[in-house]
Amino acid sequence: MSHVFPRHCHSNTPTAVAGDGCFLIDQTGKRYFDGSGGAAVSCLGHSNARVTQAIKDQVDQLAFAHTGFFTSDPAEQLADLLIANAPGDLDRVYFVSGGSEAVESAIKLARQYFTERGEPQRRHLIARRQSYHGNTIGALSAGGNAWRRQQFAPLLIDVSHIAPCYEYAERGEGESLHDYGQRVAQELEDEILRLGADSVMAFLAEPVVGATLGAVPAVEGYYKRIREICDKYGVLLILDEVMCGMGRTGHLFACDFECVAPDILCIAKGLGAGYQPIGAMLCSKAIYDTISAGTGFFQHGHTYLGHPVAAAAGLAVVQELLENDLPAQVRARGTYLEQQLRARFAQNPHVGDIRGRGLFQGIEFVADRDSKTPFDPKLGVAGKLKKAAFANGLICYPMPGTRDGRHGDHVLLAPPFIASEAELDGALDALQSAVDQVLGAL
Repeated sequence: MSHVFPRHCHSNTPTAVAGDGCFLIDQTGKRYFDGSGGAAVSCLGHSNARVTQAIKDQVDQLAFAHTGFFTSDPAEQLADLLIANAPGDLDRVYFVSGGSEAVESAIKLARQYFTERGEPQRRHLIARRQSYHGNTIGALSAGGNAWRRQQFAPLLIDVSHIAPCYEYAERGEGESLHDYGQRVAQELEDEILRLGADSVMAFLAEPVVGATLGAVPAVEGYYKRIREICDKYGVLLILDEVMCGMGRTGHLFACDFECVAPDILCIAKGLGAGYQPIGAMLCSKAIYDTISAGTGFFQHGHTYLGHPVAAAAGLAVVQELLENDLPAQVRARGTYLEQQLRARFAQNPHVGDIRGRGLFQGIEFVADRDSKTPFDPKLGVAGKLKKAAFANGLICYPMPGTRDGRHGDHVLLAPPFIASEAELDGALDALQSAVDQVLGAL
């Protein structure tokens, strides 16, 4: 009998015993194609020799040194490499152990920045409905997924939520893509004015929304307008690239596609590629200099900040991404994956939308395609798709609640960047079989 506290108390998960490229292997020898990279984590697959060797070498040299006393070479080198390739005026890197910590750090830094500037009235954070930013109290408060928030609502801090840029479900009939994007971006300015123009500290958003919407990119022009609004009112723009960053959408930083730079940027998942738990918050020179010239102390911290072994792994991962130009490969493989998804699923009467960017693709399933009506949540479509795909040897990321936290079903695909076209074809065979099985039984 296990003493592990699992994600689901009644689950009976197999034991993973090995990894081989894009595949995980359980105790029976069964191979599973990692079509979601876990949760968009395993961008280099499960047996990258360079990364594993970097970890071994670092453990032999130095396993741990607390950042209250020391820095370390791998942390310094990784920070330099990230900043050398980062957008805009990002200049400093604060290393943490994962995405939730990165977002929590960003929220707290935004608040401290304004207190040190003599603007303590700036206390409001604005985010978006159907976003996901992590599971700590602060990050969960920022997230806009009603189901995840519901039971913890009495504990959450007050965060305003505006509409996402989700054109498939929320663009008006006859409304152009540009007009739609400008309309939903305008909600940010409206909310800033409602709260008080000098009382908002930051706006937080995912450049491509991952877990809760299923790989939804914004329409062209949306983020340009968001950046203009933030600049107009002195509001910090925080971009959460925990899931969509580090090459996943075809650029090292997802916001590069939008030609917009944030004031604070959060990364994780693909930064460590699953080999070590690591995340990071990047901030602008102006923000860092404000703290430095003030108290000189960010009132925040975790034991494993800048962990040398995690940083060594992250450094090796980013070197692999850049030296092998894997973001370009992601763009090519992403085009192929999207084409194959459309060829296989676009005519299915229960497939409402296929969307995404790079190797970050989503399929939204509906009861009626013409009206875009989602399935009854009682049918449990997402859960059944996950189970059927897994039985077929495919790990994918189905989620319920796409529309509002309760209604809607989607499958998110985020395979390793190293996946071949043949391996992607095999994964889609498994997914097609699962979709036929589950939807055919409804």
